[in-house]
Amino acid sequence: MKIPLDYICVKSGLLCNRCQSLIDKGEVEHYEVDVMKILLDLEETQFRELKDAVYHKAFKVDNLLILLVTSPPSMSHQKWIKIAKILQEKLGLKVRILEKSNNIKSTASQLLSPARVLGVNTVWLPDGSVQYVIRISRNEKRFLPADENSLETALSKIHAIPIKIRVE
Repeated sequence: MKIPLDYICVKSGLLCNRCQSLIDKGEVEHYEVDVMKILLDLEETQFRELKDAVYHKAFKVDNLLILLVTSPPSMSHQKWIKIAKILQEKLGLKVRILEKSNNIKSTASQLLSPARVLGVNTVWLPDGSVQYVIRISRNEKRFLPADENSLETALSKIHAIPIKIRVE
């Protein structure tokens, strides 16, 4: 798996100057080192397909860990689900693995699944900024993987734009 830190640093737990500076700058969070270590171990033992995957970022919001990855064509959705379950057991957090995308609707659909996204509205605010509103059905609210505020925070971090979830 391609990761932002050096393999040796992640495997050993001792970080070189470059890797430590990435953590100090906030480009990589400290908890991500543990996640990368588990993913590299899984690549060596069970999931050889991970060698072609790319790890982009992990976001931790309350009790939810969201991984952004680019998946190789040989990797099935079912394998990602198995990897997420293994990470959940080892980290003690709820884990969602998302395919990296610049499309807000695509990211929201993956994160909010099994709840369906009805649509994404763009709201232009008076100060010239933009906010996105993701609409889901009232009947599907119970299927959300976490509370609305946590999911809004996570989506806003992923896309670096204010995003709200509206149940209608």
